[in-house]
Amino acid sequence: MRGRAELLTRPARPVAARGRPGRQPTPSVAGPVGDGAGGQGRGAARGPAGHPIVAAGPAEAPPAKDAAEVPRELEALLAWYAESNELLLSALREAGPERECWAWWGAGVSPANAWGVARRRVHEVLVHTYDAQLAAGAVQPMPADVAIDGVAEFLDTCNSTPAAWPHEAATIHYHATEGRSWLLALDGTGAWPAPLTDDAAPASASARGTAEQLLLFVWGRLTLSDLKIEGDQQVFEQLIAWEPEE
Repeated sequence: MRGRAELLTRPARPVAARGRPGRQPTPSVAGPVGDGAGGQGRGAARGPAGHPIVAAGPAEAPPAKDAAEVPRELEALLAWYAESNELLLSALREAGPERECWAWWGAGVSPANAWGVARRRVHEVLVHTYDAQLAAGAVQPMPADVAIDGVAEFLDTCNSTPAAWPHEAATIHYHATEGRSWLLALDGTGAWPAPLTDDAAPASASARGTAEQLLLFVWGRLTLSDLKIEGDQQVFEQLIAWEPEE
């Protein structure tokens, strides 16, 4: 959807399966990111680089999956990861941000181009870095500006769909204590995100926390109980249960 204003917990398929706030937290793992650790869904199937997708340009389907297995031995895994990311960076530089490519979020707000792929990879790495740090008992604060964009990116990519909302029309507001807020509109035209303006009507429900907390919430690492919730919590529960068809 590109024509309407530009919209939380696990990624990768339409709104419900690819991103629903408040589900049971995804168990943090120390396994390789490219192995789909943390529930990245179909957006993760190609490992951390994704360079074949960018290099292929516009396409109706993703390139054939590389049959090579991700290394399990630590040193080999680190070397594979570094090489994969360098291949991605090279593909992105060569393509430029506007080059179109296949993307599993094609029906949503995020653009199906090299810029959209790069943005998604940044936040996948950010959240899986948190997973690894948590597994090691050494969690570090996320950069606030990156976490803020991470919330916006997740809404744009994972909580935007033209599938009709099957309940009474509703709105959800997400407030980051750093000063940024977002709107998620749910109605017969689908689910659509937008920055929250000062003149916006009161929300049906809202969630407030730091940008890091909101990001971890939308990615399934935190639940509603970890945030300050106001309004009709049933709206969140409906969103969690929703399985839209596109």
